[in-house]
Amino acid sequence: MIFVTVGTHEQPFDRLIQQVDALRADGTLTEPVVIQTGVSTYRPEHCRWEPFFPYTEMDRLMREARIVITHGGPASFLAVLQLGKVPVVVPRMHSFQEHVNDHQLLFCRQVAQRCNNIILVEDAARLGEILKNYDALAAQRSGLLRSNTAVFNERIQQIAEELVLKK
Repeated sequence: MIFVTVGTHEQPFDRLIQQVDALRADGTLTEPVVIQTGVSTYRPEHCRWEPFFPYTEMDRLMREARIVITHGGPASFLAVLQLGKVPVVVPRMHSFQEHVNDHQLLFCRQVAQRCNNIILVEDAARLGEILKNYDALAAQRSGLLRSNTAVFNERIQQIAEELVLKK
């Protein structure tokens, strides 16, 4: 199953929803697709959808999905990373009236470049090709989200061990 979430922003994200629905309609996507459509005006014809799901249902869908496609909101793609999965991230863009500016695009570019743990899709027309190659693309990503606390604790432990060994 593929799960798509567009978040709760007050502007529609029809571009992503239409693209996913078209990929399901033309047979590019053969597995079931569930979409959280938010306030989008497009109503998918080939996918199960709801405007919003309760948190527990969103969590279940993300856990069960083979692939999770999200908008570029950090909370959404970080939730996927925390499950140990590599999210496909399609940022909302100002030029399509999907957000007030291009901060999602700019932020996601930095995450993709610096962390190599998301599959960034800037051109929704390439989504089918990317989803066909998801497994290979995901294998090239780290997919890991390391908490700052864990990194801090590891570093403190390393320093403590170095100090003990010096005595």
